Amino acid sequence: MLSRERRRTLLAFALLFACYQAAEGVGARLFGSFAVQGSLMMIAVALAWPLGHWMGFRGWQAYALEWRPFNLAWLGGGLVMALLAKYVAACLGLALGVYRPARIAFEETTSLELAMALGTAVVFTFIPSFAEDILTRGFWYRAARIGWRGAWFVPFSALMFMLNHIYRLGDGLSHCLMLASFGLAYAMALWRSGSLWLAVGLHWGWNLANALLDRVLPVEVVNEAAAPYLSAAVHLALAAMLLAVPKLPSEMHQPRQ
Repeated sequence: MLSRERRRTLLAFALLFACYQAAEGVGARLFGSFAVQGSLMMIAVALAWPLGHWMGFRGWQAYALEWRPFNLAWLGGGLVMALLAKYVAACLGLALGVYRPARIAFEETTSLELAMALGTAVVFTFIPSFAEDILTRGFWYRAARIGWRGAWFVPFSALMFMLNHIYRLGDGLSHCLMLASFGLAYAMALWRSGSLWLAVGLHWGWNLANALLDRVLPVEVVNEAAAPYLSAAVHLALAAMLLAVPKLPSEMHQPRQ
């Protein structure tokens, strides 16, 4: 029979998972409403804090999200790395014939409109990235209280990240491999740093770059079959680079009491 602690952990994950998936399943697919989708995603993020307390942690600490001054560097560093990685991927795609410059009609845009577009992109890429990082990485790294040995957390979290995209699993093997590669890079960031903020920066940065790419380097996909592999390769390179991050002793990863 499961202990009370394990039952709470499983129930907490089920609630987070249901709220996260409802954002697309109910908000986008059932109602076709961006407002409903965004509201449900916000609920998933807001719910994580009280559930963290319910599982016996101090709110966000349940997901390795302590807010210490150095964690801002993890967030910013991950964001910059991901933005540069997306730029490199776009340039490589153009050189290899995977992408081609998009033919778009530029419209005159005021500085205020550009600022508003950037602000919208920042918010609406951060929230889902943050929610998914909690669900597929931070939760299993700490809240689940699994005594990970070695680096087994990394492939496990990558698998959870891939399976969490339940509405895209039918897109084919290449997309599943791409998602698994994304998951490996983001899980490696948490495993090496002991802080989910680095993974959040990487994940958010990649999604933000996708949202902003049309304004900086507009491209269109020419080779649909090769595009997922290009994104996967860039993320595997990121995962390899993250191996250079000094891994802190495990006791330094524990939350403050």
